[in-house]
Amino acid sequence: MLFAIADLHLSISTGEKKSMEVFPGWEYYQERIEANWHDVVGEDDTVVVAGDFCWAMGLENALPDFKFLNALPGKKILLKGNHDYWWSTVSKMESFLRTNGIDSVSFLHNSAARVGGVSICGTRGWFFDAERDEDKKIVLREQGRLERSIDCARALGGEPVAFMHYPVVSATNRCEELFGVLKEKKIRRCCYGHIHSTKRFQRVDGELEGVAFQLIAADYLDFTPILITDPEEKYEEKDL
Repeated sequence: MLFAIADLHLSISTGEKKSMEVFPGWEYYQERIEANWHDVVGEDDTVVVAGDFCWAMGLENALPDFKFLNALPGKKILLKGNHDYWWSTVSKMESFLRTNGIDSVSFLHNSAARVGGVSICGTRGWFFDAERDEDKKIVLREQGRLERSIDCARALGGEPVAFMHYPVVSATNRCEELFGVLKEKKIRRCCYGHIHSTKRFQRVDGELEGVAFQLIAADYLDFTPILITDPEEKYEEKDL
């Protein structure tokens, strides 16, 4: 089965100085993540972690967090979030995993992965209000990455389900470039994170112009990976 969660914000490597426990509702969150993960995820399952995995500033610093994740059941597919400062090139990250015996983790970056009847695709995304030239360049880069990832997913077959860190739409705004890709590529489902606490009122959960959006931030899910699909679900391509 395929599960998903975002914004774990692990602080094993950084300790109390970066712990999310300073925020209401985040008490003992790492213990809750571990317990809830064991409750719902099996060894044969896969979990997409849609950004903001941990607070470490570099790969080597992130090793305790990766060991924690590796010890949890199932395979894990990570994409980049805005706080994943440890993120490097895919080749360096994969080498780091091999060197340290992290064997249940992989990365989604300009790529896709097939899990049962689903082909996982996506990218980090960016802010809605990208008005500076620098921000506009980032949006265009993320647009290209999303297009490439979806194309890779189509090549793998199955239903392409998009995972983003930043939301593509909110109750009051949208990133037209990225939303346009989802509609043009006929993506039916898009899961996203990043939104916490009082900002939840801005979320979009449900269908918008043919795309079903779902918030999967850890605190919103009570720190429990949510089921995205199971092996019994069928995917029909006839209307694409």
